[in-house]
Amino acid sequence: MREVAVICLGAAGFETAQRLRRALPEARIHGLAGRIDDADVIFEGTADHLRALFEAGRPIVGVCAAGILIRALAPLLMDKRTESAVVAVAADGSAAVPLLGGHHGANDLARAAAEALGGAAAITTAGDLSLGLALDDPPPGWRLANPEAAKAVMAALLAGEPVALKAQAGDPGWLTASRAAFTENAPLGVRLTAEADPGSASELVIYPAVLALGVGCERGAPSGELIALVDRTLAAHGLAKQAIACVASLDVKADEAAVHALAESLGVPARFFDAATLEAETPRLENPSDIVFAAVGCHGVSEGASLAAGGAKARLVVAKQKSQRATCAIAQSPGVIEATAVGRARGRLAVVGIGPGSEAWRSPEASRLIADAGDLVGYGLYLDLLGPLAAGKTRHDYALGDEETRVRAALDLAAGGRNVALISSGDAGIYAMASLVFELLDGADAPAWKRIEITVAPGISALQAAAARAGAPLGHDFCAISLSDLLTPWPVIERRLGCAAEGDFVVALYNPVSSRRREALPKARDILLAHRPAQTPVIIARNLGRPGEAVRRIELAALEVDDVDMLTVLIVGSSQTRIVGDWVYTPRGYGDKDREKKKS
Repeated sequence: MREVAVICLGAAGFETAQRLRRALPEARIHGLAGRIDDADVIFEGTADHLRALFEAGRPIVGVCAAGILIRALAPLLMDKRTESAVVAVAADGSAAVPLLGGHHGANDLARAAAEALGGAAAITTAGDLSLGLALDDPPPGWRLANPEAAKAVMAALLAGEPVALKAQAGDPGWLTASRAAFTENAPLGVRLTAEADPGSASELVIYPAVLALGVGCERGAPSGELIALVDRTLAAHGLAKQAIACVASLDVKADEAAVHALAESLGVPARFFDAATLEAETPRLENPSDIVFAAVGCHGVSEGASLAAGGAKARLVVAKQKSQRATCAIAQSPGVIEATAVGRARGRLAVVGIGPGSEAWRSPEASRLIADAGDLVGYGLYLDLLGPLAAGKTRHDYALGDEETRVRAALDLAAGGRNVALISSGDAGIYAMASLVFELLDGADAPAWKRIEITVAPGISALQAAAARAGAPLGHDFCAISLSDLLTPWPVIERRLGCAAEGDFVVALYNPVSSRRREALPKARDILLAHRPAQTPVIIARNLGRPGEAVRRIELAALEVDDVDMLTVLIVGSSQTRIVGDWVYTPRGYGDKDREKKKS
């Protein structure tokens, strides 16, 4: 199930919402602005927010009156087969009522909520109540070929009429264990198969995910070629796309675009195995190759990967098929293949800037990437700032100054197939972890690192936060300079300061002091004073967006080292920076342009 949005509209239901967030996988609290301050997502306009979530297919649990959800979503209700789950939960947790999408997760969601809260789930769908079965909402790993036929079959079962069951693939236990009575022959029926079959009005066809699709390809092979090869192969052998559980390959292909494009086109995960695992499948291969072994360390990629993903009881139903630059093979398992339990996924590393740390200044993309991650890596204080977002995840805390150690750890975790978020304060690409990630990749002899998927999510930087608190001091050309000489020699820093001063840039100064480094700031002040007035405004911003935030303004000539610490960022105005009331701004020149127009 996708990430659950737990909607909370007032303090009376917030404790219940918190309990649901802890109990439901991937749940986040969405709180109404002005009433709920400590939510994962703050929204304004309840109806609009609910509709946006519903249209995006997000499961919704509203800790509120059912009528609020009904009135908000009523204009969107068109087809029950496409509706996402919507559940109303009483503020005291006493009842959980599935309102929409009962057969698309809402019933299960209501049961899980009731169990977590000690309340009751008010299930009203007939199939669940009478038979313990919902044909239009099969278990994970089962897909309907013709969902429109489910209604007639369910009606027959509920009426006690005979319904035939033909199990040609997969384990029918979830059907036979219900209270439904199946027979061998009847006008209406259910057929479980891996063969391509559109079904009919009288027969519901259900595909179990029993096929493992193994693939191999040359480096950089076109995605279209691999997809076309698989399409031809399935058609030639009469197999259904919907019965494919996963796309499997050798781990050196974990970054191959064609493999991932194929998996995405089929709507299944891509899974990868090392060469030793695939080599163990050699006795079961139909086309072992010494040439392939010499190249990658196993005697068959596509056949070996399909069999490894299918499991020990799988059989090869389609031997290796070839195109110019790609191969594929298909194995069939007697039962549904749990794709996430075979091989490993391509590792993912999200380098995330969380801004100053508060939820209000964290981008939705950053929150989503953190929510998706299973492992969080970072300086302990930054992980603490995540609050509820870090709940239930594996933390890898490091001390301040262990930057390279923590980045290497994050890369190693991702190379092992994990979904990792490397957390930076501010913006991850400004004096933070993103550049170190790529620096280590650039110089590393670690192929596994280079196969991971990397995303960099921007955050509000300290200079942006400080500027916003002060007004608009960055309204014209500006630059940022770090005064730390740990990685950059002081003569280089001094030269950059001189150029910035001579060019009349607004200057943001990062890392202005440390316990051992006290002389850099006075030197920087004097270099800047040589090119701008002593009265130039300086913004001193400390602990932005966190408890203890302090922002004040002084003149450049009055700046002293005792005014700042390592939690401080400075913004030094240019000769054009102005003060209006309590605000500081640097004009862009619009006023001068208007005056010139009037003169002309």
